[in-house]
Amino acid sequence: MTTQSGLTNTFQALPNPRGGAVRIAEMALTDALHAFMREGDTLGVLRRGIGALHSAGWLPAQRFGETLVLVSPLAGLSEKTRNQFAEALRDFSAAVERRNLRELACSTLLFDHYRGLHALMAAHTRAAPVSFDDLALAGRAIPPATLRSISPERLARVRAHYERALLMLLRSKAGEGKGEAEIVSILDACLADLAGPDPYDFWRLAGAVVEALRLRPDPDTAADARRLYARFNLVLADQAHGLSHAPKSLVRAALALLWRDYALYGASAEDSVQVDVLRDYGLTVDWHVAASQASEIAWERNAEQARDASTRDLGVLRVNAVAYEDFLTSAEPAIGALIEHGMSAREAGRIDVPAALKAADAAYRLGAAACALGLGHVALLADTLGLAWRRIAYEAKITPDGSPLDAAIPERAAQALGAMLHQAAAGIAPSEGGASVAALTAMIERGMAVAR
Repeated sequence: MTTQSGLTNTFQALPNPRGGAVRIAEMALTDALHAFMREGDTLGVLRRGIGALHSAGWLPAQRFGETLVLVSPLAGLSEKTRNQFAEALRDFSAAVERRNLRELACSTLLFDHYRGLHALMAAHTRAAPVSFDDLALAGRAIPPATLRSISPERLARVRAHYERALLMLLRSKAGEGKGEAEIVSILDACLADLAGPDPYDFWRLAGAVVEALRLRPDPDTAADARRLYARFNLVLADQAHGLSHAPKSLVRAALALLWRDYALYGASAEDSVQVDVLRDYGLTVDWHVAASQASEIAWERNAEQARDASTRDLGVLRVNAVAYEDFLTSAEPAIGALIEHGMSAREAGRIDVPAALKAADAAYRLGAAACALGLGHVALLADTLGLAWRRIAYEAKITPDGSPLDAAIPERAAQALGAMLHQAAAGIAPSEGGASVAALTAMIERGMAVAR
């Protein structure tokens, strides 16, 4: 399948033919490229596209577009920068037309452009370095990852083994085969020894991400893994000094790398451990079916039918009419159950842990469906609501007699989500839901260590 950007690079995930299209943004990006090639006004056209992406709730795409705006005054300094900017704009335009929100967040191609554009800015300004999570986790709440108490003797012993193996890894050349595999196995054994039963134990996340990176062996993922192993050593030092939470920046970086390939390609049954970790942190994936010639033919047939189907307009978003009706049919009972569960928890004054986990799963399903349709604001609020119920269930389980998180906050958020869905059902663009996301985020991140 050829994309608009096929002459330069290819994308990784499949396009989403049943997803909503932000036609204003698509046309604005095409016009911006033409204007740039003619040395015309690029800024005004780009800002029009960014406004449309913001209205649709496509936050990672909005952030990428804002970077293009910041870099555009520098793009004409040389032939090299002109080509760099034009290629980034061309590939971004192609990505927006593919209507895959997870790809827009996690595409390594787009991130390479994003990092290159920031490097161009850094050469002329004081622009801060960027990391993959800047795009992948834009707007998302991140719960604190804990460092459990371990006896000083045991921690010192594990740390000594880890540092010895890490030094050998950093001195070795990438891809040295058996020797490197043995070193990595020692490091992984140390991570497993450190991990506790707590779902938000940092070392559980650490073990999951390095294992996921090994599933796609290439120089880039190997380099990512080496960097993570080195950063984990700093966390070991923090833990030895009594810190109780891992740095938020590292948690974000690890989560984004763990989510990357699953967001792009989907997950299979053997990935259930990694998927469970992602769900604990508010990130969902699709389950993929093994590819075959028959499945590819069926996908192409469905894609062709989706392109020919009738559409509905929800503000700036143009959606496939059949997908829109399917979404509304499944969303109505889900949101009703979420509101009812919030009311029951508030009135009872206690948290039913299994019921809270069911509420989280219902919110995640709703978020995934909204993401597939292109309703970015709905998807973000639903995912954040699911994470909030996950955190409520977790805290109720570990401190059954303690002060629980406020169940009234997710109840109000569910009501706001219901209002957004009623707007969509009436053919009106759903509102942003920013206040509800902010309230949920504050609750989810309660007790967060100072970001470093």
